[in-house]
Amino acid sequence: MKKQLQRSNCPINFSLETFGDSWSLLIIRDIVFWGKKTYGEFLESKEGIASNILAARLRHLVETGLLKKVPNPNDKRQSLYLLTDKGLDLIPMILEMAGWATRNDPHTTSPKELVEYIFSHREDMFTLIRKTIQEGGSLFVGKNRVVDKVKM
Repeated sequence: MKKQLQRSNCPINFSLETFGDSWSLLIIRDIVFWGKKTYGEFLESKEGIASNILAARLRHLVETGLLKKVPNPNDKRQSLYLLTDKGLDLIPMILEMAGWATRNDPHTTSPKELVEYIFSHREDMFTLIRKTIQEGGSLFVGKNRVVDKVKM
C-alpha cells in the first residue's frame, strides 16, 4: 500500500491522520475498557460499525503500528488484535477523554467514582491499566480487570 504524505508536521494533524476517524478510537476504547480482541467482538459494539468500515479501520491501525494482528491460539480461524507499545501509549489519552466526558456530559454512563479515583491517582492508575492490558486484561471485564485491583 502506498503511504500518503502528511498534510503538515503539526502533532495534532499527525494524531488525527494516525487515528483516521472516531471508529479507530472506539476500537482502542473497546480493547482497553472491555477487553475486546476479535473482529466479531468489535462488530458487536453498540455504536454499530459496518463490517467494511471495521475491516478498514483494523487494517489501518495495524499498518500504523497501533495494533498487531496475531493468530488466536484458541481458534485458528480467528485473529486477535492487540495494542502494540505505540498503541498502549494511547491509554492516558483515552482515559483523559473519558474523564473529560464524565465531567461534561450529563448523560454519560461512566462510573464517576472510578473516574475520580483514576485521576486522583493518575500516574499509578495509568501504569496499572497499561500493565493489565499488556497481560490480556481490561478496565472493566474479565478475570484480569482493573476495577478488581483498586480499593476505592
